[in-house]
Amino acid sequence: MNVSLTDELERRVDERVQTGLYTSASELIREALRLFFQFEEARKQEVMALNRRIADGLAQLDRGEGIPGDVARRETLARRARKIGG
Repeated sequence: MNVSLTDELERRVDERVQTGLYTSASELIREALRLFFQFEEARKQEVMALNRRIADGLAQLDRGEGIPGDVARRETLARRARKIGG
């Protein structure tokens, strides 16, 4: 497989290899791809968790468990102030 990099990316790869942390550009690219795939999976899990929280919230609203927006805002601001205040 051949990959074309911009001049800037190629320069940055070369810089990292020259530090001695990587023995070759291929090693650095492999690690970068492993990290990218880990990040991608973590992001996917975060989105799934957010979707579950949204679904839970909508279900609560459907059951009449919601609170008025102004009350929610006051409670959120108070929680935030307690967190910041210690």
